[in-house]
Amino acid sequence: MNIALGISAGIAAYKTAELVRLFIKNGHQVTCIMTENSQNFVTPLVLQTLSQHKVYTEQFEQKNWSPDHISIADWADVFLVAPATANVLGKFANGIADDLLSTTFLAFDKPVVLCPAMNDRMFTHPVVQRNIKSLQQLPNVHVMNPDIGSLACGSVGLGRLPELPKIVEYVENLK
Repeated sequence: MNIALGISAGIAAYKTAELVRLFIKNGHQVTCIMTENSQNFVTPLVLQTLSQHKVYTEQFEQKNWSPDHISIADWADVFLVAPATANVLGKFANGIADDLLSTTFLAFDKPVVLCPAMNDRMFTHPVVQRNIKSLQQLPNVHVMNPDIGSLACGSVGLGRLPELPKIVEYVENLK
């Protein structure tokens, strides 16, 4: 399976290196799309080395005949966004396409898996919950529930990125 892994700027982005390794170990191909701020948590070089695929970091970096968001959407069987921050969920739910991650979402017509990860107060905010409900109404969009546990801010609550093996299993069971 070809997996496009979207990475947004949440602290859980550091876990994506291991997520890539797990998918590769299971025989899948992974290419990553990183938001600008996600690169503060994990580097493109790490993900490129682990995936052995180009890591996309800019909307207008294309060096071929096809815009990157279209070529990624054509290549991938599944579009996984982990972590999916409140910002990214809001963009997706409202059709805002101002970077490579959000334009790829709009161009993608196969299964999309969103893994929200954020502070528990952010996750339970009515606006975030409205955006999640809106996304769940879209065809081919699957939203995993975050886990309950210790959060980076020091609190304990609902908002942790699901355990990586759970994400891998969820994605693999889509096909």
